[in-house]
Amino acid sequence: MNKSSLIDSIKSKLSEKIRNFEKLIAETRASNNDTKSSMGDKYETGREMLQQEINNLQVQLNEVLRQQDFLKTILIKPSDKAEKGAIVKTEKGLFFISVSLGEITFENQKIICISPESPLAKAMNGKISEESFSVNSITQKIISIE
Repeated sequence: MNKSSLIDSIKSKLSEKIRNFEKLIAETRASNNDTKSSMGDKYETGREMLQQEINNLQVQLNEVLRQQDFLKTILIKPSDKAEKGAIVKTEKGLFFISVSLGEITFENQKIICISPESPLAKAMNGKISEESFSVNSITQKIISIE
């Protein structure tokens, strides 16, 4: 599997998320401004709710930006153990230890992108092929690592 292309695919998905959050924030701000210009003080609660929504979207946007920055720190090199940047194949699935993006399809394969801070990544950290690890009483065996 081409790790460089996989990272490019993830970067593309993160960029799309960023664009969507920026668009949502802009639209919410615009509706907040519309409310200010056309409504009276009794709609103060509505404006506050819109502001909270903008703040919530901003937090989510910042998280995706942080993931994008983290992705830049991943070295494109073969791995012989489960670590940041490794693609780990177990009997239960294929995992890319990178950013918490969930399941993606790449080269007709389902890959689960997990954060190095996730319980699953922590359980497999440092393990090599043929070793086993357990998470939530479920044991998995590592088949291969790229």
